Amino acid sequence: MLLDRFREAKAEEIALLTDMASRRELPRPWKGRRPDFLKAIAEPPDGQPVAVIAEFKQSSPSRGVIATGLKPEEVAEQYAAAGASCISVLTEEQFFGGRIGYLERMSRAGLPLLRKDFIFHQLQVMETASTPASALLLIVRLTPDARTLRVLREQAEAYGMHAVVEVFDAADLEIARDSGARIIQVNARDLDTLKTDRQACLDMAKFRREGEVWIAASAMSAGAHLREAAEAGFQAVLMGTALMDGGRPGEKLAAILEETI
Repeated sequence: MLLDRFREAKAEEIALLTDMASRRELPRPWKGRRPDFLKAIAEPPDGQPVAVIAEFKQSSPSRGVIATGLKPEEVAEQYAAAGASCISVLTEEQFFGGRIGYLERMSRAGLPLLRKDFIFHQLQVMETASTPASALLLIVRLTPDARTLRVLREQAEAYGMHAVVEVFDAADLEIARDSGARIIQVNARDLDTLKTDRQACLDMAKFRREGEVWIAASAMSAGAHLREAAEAGFQAVLMGTALMDGGRPGEKLAAILEETI
């Protein structure tokens, strides 16, 4: 299973963090301001059907190389100017070509940052807390135990971050709720097969409850998709490949938002 490969890819990183922790060399928590991620996605900006979490992603297992040569800080500025509410930052190195250092570089644009990686260990949460990230991603399929998810979520919140809990189907959603998740991200992409089903993602919104904030992720590439997500009941969408493809992410985002007017 692909998710097993993702987990295995983090083994060396977790071993390094474990060694650093044993020598009390883990970086200290970020002392700067963390913009409020939840507030930014709970209500879309004026004139937009949904809040947009714009992603910095240079490659992926499903697409290979998407865009290279773009400076993270410049892309962050482009996204901020184009109307993004938040920025998702891929920090996974082996499959997505990310770097955790991108978080600090992209924080200068002033938008809340979501660390998107395969996080399932408390030391990874501590590592995230040493960056300016305002939120981190937890994936139910990667950590299908509500108690573990709760521990990781509460740890993130203790550091002043939010936890976005990603689900794929109703069974995942039940685990997410058992963990106390309040921010639910529905991924249209099955992380085992990498196939996408945008309509299945939108249909999941019928399960949304009062007090939850929902994000639609993957297979969002046009203004019509944003409107459909809003009509289904999502407050936000996460867009990555559609923006990065072609090497002009800010222009792409502005054009897609223009389509929603």
